Amino acid sequence: MKISENMAKDAMEKNVREKYVKAGKILQAAKKRAEKIIKPGTSLLEVAEQIEKFIESEGGKPAFPINLSLNNCAAHYTPSANDKSVFSEKDVVKADIGVHIDGYAADSAVTIDLSGEFGKMLDASNDALKAALGVAKPGMEVGKIGAEIEAVIKKAGFNPIQNLTGHSIEQWKVHSSPSIPNVASKDTRKLEAGNVYAIEPFVTNGEGRVREGVQAEIFGFDDAIAMRNLEARKMIKLIEEKYHTLPFAERWIAKELKQGEFTRKVALRELLKMKAIHAYPMLIERPGAQVCQAESCFIVEEKDITMLA
Repeated sequence: MKISENMAKDAMEKNVREKYVKAGKILQAAKKRAEKIIKPGTSLLEVAEQIEKFIESEGGKPAFPINLSLNNCAAHYTPSANDKSVFSEKDVVKADIGVHIDGYAADSAVTIDLSGEFGKMLDASNDALKAALGVAKPGMEVGKIGAEIEAVIKKAGFNPIQNLTGHSIEQWKVHSSPSIPNVASKDTRKLEAGNVYAIEPFVTNGEGRVREGVQAEIFGFDDAIAMRNLEARKMIKLIEEKYHTLPFAERWIAKELKQGEFTRKVALRELLKMKAIHAYPMLIERPGAQVCQAESCFIVEEKDITMLA
């Protein structure tokens, strides 16, 4: 029996949906595990590796290296291959986790306040997310979602981080357009049925803006440019084949290629110089500030949304 084009399309759409849903279920479990094991005295590297191994044991793959961003670092910190740092009893930890199945990703984050001193800020991030999800529906303008987020955060006495946003999610691309702002904007682009989005309010008692730090442990593929350096050639081949355009950690490369640290660093610098890859530097608020984050992702349906994680 010949399958019509519409039937084939429907089957493909169902298959894609199942992958998003599976990624979301794994992510929900991974997030609960992170909340359980992130404690004062625990190694950041140990937590990162345990969560990423758990994701793989459940049939998924990390959509990006788990972000374990502390205090005024809002995002993009993941432990290095030789990281010796541990969580302290004063840390505010943003655990941002992604899971993908064949490039179809779910993305969610939770803040763990080990200090117990920033409950109001944590509540503000969760309340802002709840308010945003409450108005998220097909046809909703992203700028109006940002207005909901900003209103909740400002009412609580804090600042939304203006230059961090939510985002659309596509296959092999966790951060896609349109961005979903954390402040009111005139962006009239709308949530569209059949698409996946993540909303992630960032709340701070700082300035409400982040800057790039000097350290980067996370990178992304751009182009398979020909390299003279043999180790760089090995590295870019691995990156393209295994991670595609999803972010990856230097510690993942260290484990895969078994290169010495000096050799690995030289190869990475070569790839960055030739623009074969790009870096994701840490994103930092002003010194002394604290940042809380809440994030969920969902599928937009014809009339409503379906939560993934």
